[in-house]
Amino acid sequence: MTRITLNAIRKSYDSGPEIIQGIDLSIQDGEFMVFVGPSGCGKSTLLRMIAGLESISQGQLLIGDQDATHRPPVERGVAMVFQSYALYPHMTVGDNMRFGLRINKVPKAEIAERVGRAAEILQISHLLDQYPRQLSGGQRQRVAIGRAIVRKPAVFLFDEPLSNLDANLRVQMRVELTRLHRELGTTMIYVTHDQTEAMTMGDRIAVFNGGHIEQVGAPLALYEAPDNTFVGQFLGSPKMNLLPASHEGLGPWRPFKTEQGVAHLGVRPEALVTVPTGQGWPVQVDVIEHLGDTTLVYLRVPGMEAPLCMKLACGRCDWQPGQALCIAPAPGGLHLFGADHRRITTL
Repeated sequence: MTRITLNAIRKSYDSGPEIIQGIDLSIQDGEFMVFVGPSGCGKSTLLRMIAGLESISQGQLLIGDQDATHRPPVERGVAMVFQSYALYPHMTVGDNMRFGLRINKVPKAEIAERVGRAAEILQISHLLDQYPRQLSGGQRQRVAIGRAIVRKPAVFLFDEPLSNLDANLRVQMRVELTRLHRELGTTMIYVTHDQTEAMTMGDRIAVFNGGHIEQVGAPLALYEAPDNTFVGQFLGSPKMNLLPASHEGLGPWRPFKTEQGVAHLGVRPEALVTVPTGQGWPVQVDVIEHLGDTTLVYLRVPGMEAPLCMKLACGRCDWQPGQALCIAPAPGGLHLFGADHRRITTL
């Protein structure tokens, strides 16, 4: 197991703007760290810098106790799994997994032991004599992961490895990768733009935005106490509702005015509840989405363009579009943010 330390890491190309803007981060031995954020936020670039596929403009990278800032990729002890499977089509599954070891002149007996063990872990032993064209997308991704496992790296790097899979396979592979991490105990860094993957897989999450990290922490800690409105709205599906604190339609919640430092009110869809008229926000039902186990209700607030989303833990809802309701945040469900969009407190 290996610790990774990033000290003031920066990345820029020629005279262009900085892609990575001074990132400091420590990833513990055996930790499953997830980099999550929107497209273009710098998470994949940073992963490639750790792998040695991108140079580091400024700062220091430590892998274990060794300075790896300018080391070539082959000397970093990392293995990377890409979004594209990158398998050799003319080789069998077994030969794809053996290839790197043969190049490095690993003894045949050891190659057989490593490949056999990796195939057993990934449940692809029965596929070793088949070719990539004969496999499903999920099976090909297992082979790509197996090719990384046989190298026995100190660190696994995953760059959106599930993006090409359908919804059901993504769920299955999320479970398998989590199990794989538990079994191997190796340090893993996983890049995704999918907040569901981040929430369900990571020991910790680093939320990226515009080349820097907004917040780092355990998934539920970030969900329950986001540092700012970006993290609050990025984590969670549907996203956190955000309202101006000074809006006239907020009824009894309007005392949170800008002079008290509160500029925005945040409340998650599942934290909204109905209350008697006059004790909350007057709203009107706009659209209802029945999802089977839950129901999403989109509500119109007078004077606000964007609707609020309310999440009900039931599959049926008898409300009708146009119906008037009164809603309020449940206790502990109201997040107060300042004019700088940073979190002040939660009520």
